[in-house]
Amino acid sequence: MSQKKIIIVLILSIIGIGVIILTWYKINFSMDEANSFEVNNSNFPTKILIATQGSEFKNELTTQVVNYYREDSIYIKVIDISQLSKVKATNYNAVLLIHTWENWKAPEEIVSFISENSELANKIVAFTTSGNGSNKLDNVDAITGESNMDDIRLFANQIIVKLEHVLKNK
Repeated sequence: MSQKKIIIVLILSIIGIGVIILTWYKINFSMDEANSFEVNNSNFPTKILIATQGSEFKNELTTQVVNYYREDSIYIKVIDISQLSKVKATNYNAVLLIHTWENWKAPEEIVSFISENSELANKIVAFTTSGNGSNKLDNVDAITGESNMDDIRLFANQIIVKLEHVLKNK
């Protein structure tokens, strides 16, 4: 085999291995789609939007936040982050964004939503998970952490404190 053919085979092999690794990473570490649901009457004057991704950790975190407000006269809408572009943020008194730092960055839906609603920054509470637990968007006041099930209550409490502050100043 000529040296040119060896180089081509080597390059194609490296590309193939790269595709396999990226596919494995996406299958094992990508987030599922979160289930959408609503709690309480949409006519209540106070409204919270929760945009999240699907995972055992994020589902439980969402459940704890929703359960905290379930008995209050607060309407809560939970959606997957992929639905953020269809939401009018001004219809809500508070917006909670729960997402994972994937491929060394925040999901594009989160970046776009925050950029398009920069004037509502005081209404947005963000919780970002990442492998090292500290990644977050620049210029966003976010709670950060790892997706550790033992820390759910701690993070839920931190989120609720921030949401309470937003709702108090609505």
